[in-house]
Amino acid sequence: MENTLSLDHVYKASYVLRNVARRTDVLYAPKLKPGTELYLKTENLQVTGSFKVRGAYYKMSQLTEEEKARGVVACSAGNHAQGVALAAQKNGMKAVICLPDGAPISKVEATRSYGAEICLVEGVYDDAYQKALQLRDEFGYTFIHPFDDPDVIAGQGTIALELSEQVPDMDAVIVPIGGGGLISGIAYTIKSLNPKIKVYGVQASGAPSMLNSIHDAHIETLDSVATIADGIAVKKPGSLTYDLCSKYVDEIVTVTDDEISAAILALMEQHKLVTEGAGAVAVAAAMFDKLDLAGKKTVCLLSGGNIDVTILSRVITRGLLMSGRSCQLMIELQDKPGQLMKVSSIIAAQGGNVTSVHHEHSNEGSDVNGCYLRVVLETRNFEHIEQIRKALQDNGLKIV
Repeated sequence: MENTLSLDHVYKASYVLRNVARRTDVLYAPKLKPGTELYLKTENLQVTGSFKVRGAYYKMSQLTEEEKARGVVACSAGNHAQGVALAAQKNGMKAVICLPDGAPISKVEATRSYGAEICLVEGVYDDAYQKALQLRDEFGYTFIHPFDDPDVIAGQGTIALELSEQVPDMDAVIVPIGGGGLISGIAYTIKSLNPKIKVYGVQASGAPSMLNSIHDAHIETLDSVATIADGIAVKKPGSLTYDLCSKYVDEIVTVTDDEISAAILALMEQHKLVTEGAGAVAVAAAMFDKLDLAGKKTVCLLSGGNIDVTILSRVITRGLLMSGRSCQLMIELQDKPGQLMKVSSIIAAQGGNVTSVHHEHSNEGSDVNGCYLRVVLETRNFEHIEQIRKALQDNGLKIV
């Protein structure tokens, strides 16, 4: 195995992957951030639903016959697992995947559907990692690291080769960072082809492992990670990826779970694209002004689309609240006939749509005849919410 990365290495990977990985489309997305020339690289539409198949497949194609015969082991929160499982299936190899027992059911089942053997491990990604190493030593499997491996990184770097043809005049690319394999491959390849192009990384604010490590100039391990973006919830970056990021990445920023939710929602509504949390962080960074993109032709990398449907419904609810498309009002009423009608007619006149109503009598200490009305509304935006609140107050109603 070459321990160093070279541009040749990435070109070789792209040749090996030509019949396996899809060359994903780049879409123009002017509405996501008006005033910015944004493009989306849709790796969420890649086979297995994420870019991970590139690195996993290329790494496994480079194993010796003996290694292939023994089989491989990997650990993953989901996407890498599916990439390894598919690569093993295509190469007729045995694959054992260690997953944290909290991994989304959809990802576990998808991995199983590619014919891999699943080993659920109590705890988080890092616990699954330890278990995978134990199985490697016990059975002689080859461990396929999700990010800290030159072959894996070269495989992910093939995205940059596609981009250099699809958007030859790009000024910047924004890439999600978990362990750093994806951005290392992309940054290395892009800077080798054209050092003027900016490479920006994005982490979830609940898992800023690479950001902290680069900032403090040594690899650090987070005590815990908490983010909706399970695909990039990594406590400790790789040593190879840390070196490559230090050298080739221009800037790293973070986004919150609320910002990620809003980005997932915007991508679905405006571009009919389903992304998972990790897949939407680049767009979140652009939408919420985390980077200076003025005058730059920018590509956001949508790294994956494997989001659990249950999480999706929660994201939509949260996204609607974040964008003023839904709101809850608590109104104090006199307990007398016609009050509810009065409230609903005011809301209707303002074009608000009531989706639920909860009517409750007040507790001790307040007016004996008082009662509260909790209303949930569908609204257009924050201005619309303000307009409705004002109309209610102008009609003598008290909003608590």
